Amino acid sequence: MTTVAPALISGLFTGLSLIIALGAQNAFVLRQGLAGKFVLPVALLSALLDVALITLGVAGLGAVLESLPVLLGLVRWLGAGYLIWFGISSLRRANSGASMDVSGQGTATLAGALVSTVTFSLLNPHVYLDTVVFLGAVASQFGDGRWWFALGASVASIVWFLSLAYGAKALSRYVTKPAFWRVLDTMIAIIMFGLAISLIFMPLGN
Repeated sequence: MTTVAPALISGLFTGLSLIIALGAQNAFVLRQGLAGKFVLPVALLSALLDVALITLGVAGLGAVLESLPVLLGLVRWLGAGYLIWFGISSLRRANSGASMDVSGQGTATLAGALVSTVTFSLLNPHVYLDTVVFLGAVASQFGDGRWWFALGASVASIVWFLSLAYGAKALSRYVTKPAFWRVLDTMIAIIMFGLAISLIFMPLGN
C-alpha cells in the first residue's frame, strides 16, 4: 500500500508531461473544440486510445520485466536517460518560439472526425515509445504498484483531452502565442528532470 500514492502521482505527472506537447493529435483535438464539432467523441476516443496503449505497455512490458528481473536495472537507466532527453527537448522547444497552429474549421462528419482521431493517435511512432515502451518501463519500477501508475497516467490522458477539447475556445488566445509554450515546455522539462532523478534513486521492484 505504501507505493499507491507515489505510483499514482508519478503516473499522473508522467502522463501529463508526455501528452502536453506540440503535436498533430493535440492540434486536431483543439481544432475540433474550436469548431464545436464532435467534441466529445473526438476527446473520448483520443483518451481511450491512450488508455489502451498505456494498459498494453504496463501489462505486456511489465510481465516481461517480472520474468526477467535483470532487465529492471537496464530499464531504469534507459528510462532515466529518456526522461532527461525529453526534458532537454522540452527546453529546446521552449527556446524555439514555436506555437500551435489551430487554423481550420474542423472535420465536417463524425466518421471523418473519428478516422482522423485514430490516424493522429496511432500513426505517430512516438506514441508507442512514449506510452507502450516508456510508460510500461517506468511503471515496472513500482512492482505491484504499477497498475496505480497506469491509473494515474490514464487519468492524465482523460482529463487532458476533455479539458483541451472543451476548453479550446478559452485556450485559443494562448496556444497561438510562443510565450504560452515557452512556460509550459519549461515546466515539463523541470518535471522530466525531477522524475529522472527519482527513477535513478528508486529501489528496484518497489
